[in-house]
Amino acid sequence: MSFDPILLLGGSGAIGHQAARALHATYPDLPLLIGGRDLTKAQRAAADIGGAEGVQIDPTSADLGLGERKISAVVVLYKDHSLAALRFAQSRRVPHLSISSGVFEIAPEIAHFMQAPGASAIVLGYEWLVGATTVPALHLARSFSQVHEIRIGALVDEEDVGGPAVAADFEHLNHLLPAALTRRDGVYLWREGDEAKSVFSALDGTGIDATGFSSIDVAGLAAATGARSSRFDLGMGMSSSRRKGGSFSTEIILDMSGLDVAGALHRTRHAVVHPGGAAPLTGMGIALLLERLIGLDGKPPVAPGLYFPYQILDASHYLARLAEEGGELLELSCS
Repeated sequence: MSFDPILLLGGSGAIGHQAARALHATYPDLPLLIGGRDLTKAQRAAADIGGAEGVQIDPTSADLGLGERKISAVVVLYKDHSLAALRFAQSRRVPHLSISSGVFEIAPEIAHFMQAPGASAIVLGYEWLVGATTVPALHLARSFSQVHEIRIGALVDEEDVGGPAVAADFEHLNHLLPAALTRRDGVYLWREGDEAKSVFSALDGTGIDATGFSSIDVAGLAAATGARSSRFDLGMGMSSSRRKGGSFSTEIILDMSGLDVAGALHRTRHAVVHPGGAAPLTGMGIALLLERLIGLDGKPPVAPGLYFPYQILDASHYLARLAEEGGELLELSCS
């Protein structure tokens, strides 16, 4: 079965390269368009990726400057303040995936979905590393009859800086985020100042100074599990693998507590680890979402609607692909 090209806007960056690599690994004949305002840069990136074509994008045009060219899905890898790509995807009735908005600025996308709910599958891919926290967490939640609290600690190695688009996204979020969205004892609140500061233990037990981060994971996991408390803390420093003398990696610590299936108190602690850092883990999530959104895996495409990544991604398939890439979901001691 042949598919129209997937359009990667901002695909010339590190995450775009990783997403393309992950797609090509399973679907080498899938056509990709690397879109950007600078045609030369887009073409250079497409040549580096291989099996892709660079195209110039005009965000002021309803068709993005693509004319009648057919597209199977649109992926936005930077903050699209104009929502031009979303409107384009809805006009073509194809899936749309964006990964760079903050939890405080999703209203425009929701408004566009509400205006045309039957047009496209729209994925709010702002979860940390596009599902790397929520998918494993919901998989682990199966051992609970009731989840009371979810604590997430994400460690970004200081050498895992990403490209300029990633830096721009973080600068945008850090400038505008008022505080850290948190659910505590059944109430949503915003941690700020000293209350937003915390320490969590990395994979090797090292204490990591962290700050509360307003990740949409907090709301998504609370809604999916019924947890009365949910928080996300972000730390930057040396990853456990680099402290051992190796290269940097990315770590996500998942600490969950509640009741087990027998009704007894239950606590688990796990780590999601990827040896390549944040970009390849993000790229993997994007590729797996696209696989499901347009039916690359031979199953029916995802119906129009508004989705979190975890509502589309199958946990067993996600964890199997993670293992293939050298990543792991590790069980840690709760002591």
